[in-house]
Amino acid sequence: MRMKKSKSFCDEKHTMEHRKSCLPVIGWREWIELPDLGIKMIKVKVDTGARSSSLHAFNQRIFERDGEKWVRFEVHPVQRKCDETVEVEAKVVEFRSVRSSSGRSAMRPVIIANVMLLGITWPVELTLARRDEMGFRMLLGRQAFRGRFLVNAGKSYYNGRPDRKRKKSTKRKLKSKKQEKK
Repeated sequence: MRMKKSKSFCDEKHTMEHRKSCLPVIGWREWIELPDLGIKMIKVKVDTGARSSSLHAFNQRIFERDGEKWVRFEVHPVQRKCDETVEVEAKVVEFRSVRSSSGRSAMRPVIIANVMLLGITWPVELTLARRDEMGFRMLLGRQAFRGRFLVNAGKSYYNGRPDRKRKKSTKRKLKSKKQEKK
């Protein structure tokens, strides 16, 4: 993944004391890591309008371990693709009533997982929900980044983008073969 150095909300005229208190800037969408869950990269919508964070989870099964509630679920970390699946087990912190963007309330399991963004790792509460039809497999709500980052709503990917494996087009293949013959 190519990493960019995030700008902070400071300019050169501020004192050193003031610069220490400056927060790094992130965009309205970012690639993050969820190391506790075994997810190396997932694209998130940084949603200042949402209070809580939500992770796409399907095949959720609640079970007990040592007298505590746990959830086993699966995640498709890549948008619009179902070929990669990550299986996860996590302790349930609570069940919470959450109102979706359509206005419907539902009880969702809440887990805590570490999030890694711009080299910073911190714990975040995640509600688990089916997000198949949504544009992003995860929302990072304002409770997760409050006091840690500032959001530039007009920019994306301050954390960089993953390197994409592109298929060579037929034209490129033909050009390559012609050059090999010469």
